[in-house]
Amino acid sequence: MRVHHIDCGAMRPLGGRLIDDRPGLLRRGEMVTHCLLIDTGAQLVLVDTGLGTPSVDGARDWLGRGLVAAFRLGGDAGETAVARVRGLGHDPADVSDIVLTHGDGDHAGGLVDFPDANVHVFAEELRALSAPRTRLERTRYRRAHFAHRPRWIPYEDAGERWFGFEAVRALKGLPPEILLVPLAGHTRGHAGVAVDTGAGWLLHAGDSYFHRGELDATSPHCPPGIGLFQRMVESRRRERLANQRHLRELVHDHGDRVTVFSAHCADELDAFGGSRGAASA
Repeated sequence: MRVHHIDCGAMRPLGGRLIDDRPGLLRRGEMVTHCLLIDTGAQLVLVDTGLGTPSVDGARDWLGRGLVAAFRLGGDAGETAVARVRGLGHDPADVSDIVLTHGDGDHAGGLVDFPDANVHVFAEELRALSAPRTRLERTRYRRAHFAHRPRWIPYEDAGERWFGFEAVRALKGLPPEILLVPLAGHTRGHAGVAVDTGAGWLLHAGDSYFHRGELDATSPHCPPGIGLFQRMVESRRRERLANQRHLRELVHDHGDRVTVFSAHCADELDAFGGSRGAASA
């Protein structure tokens, strides 16, 4: 099992001083779109897909004008998941499966680039993006991203325990080392993806948190801009905060066995080898 950490969409949000609280930081406010390419030896599996190739020449139409303006997204073909997969020496057509944390455009916008892949997702997230209930859901899920009719494989319930979390261990057609972990809150069907590398577990926590300080066991914190943004885009606040608490407990109690990271923290991607290239773990 080999896991590659790839950035599938740089973000340079406006108001960067509210995004990053490190004094004297030159790369102030930079965010990434942290995806994974997993080589199981028998198949290639993506965890999230980034912005997608349509964002290169038509970011505003593909991702929405507000999101593009706020985070200055798109325009770089080299940062698409397709380009990252090729850069690692693989044919994108060989990606057989995608495990999705949730359906926001910066995570699912690249599904269209892998039209033949199976897409594993929690059933509640599939219901949300197929039949949005709220104004927020109608805004965040873009029909064009799913117009090619992805090969969905939904999971209704999580039935096994994993470090205190419920988890789906038996993902259809995938090895048992890849798990889907419910982490609702940011969206109502949001998930984390756990991977047993053989040398320890990784947990891609998606958008369960945005800033590394939120997992500080003694004094959780984040810059005010991130705190405001998380509240603006949350679907279920109580569940989001409860899952952040569970993640802090996981890091505190099992940090020697499980490495937790989120989708947009550049420092966390750097720790695996650099936020602008592809790295292996």
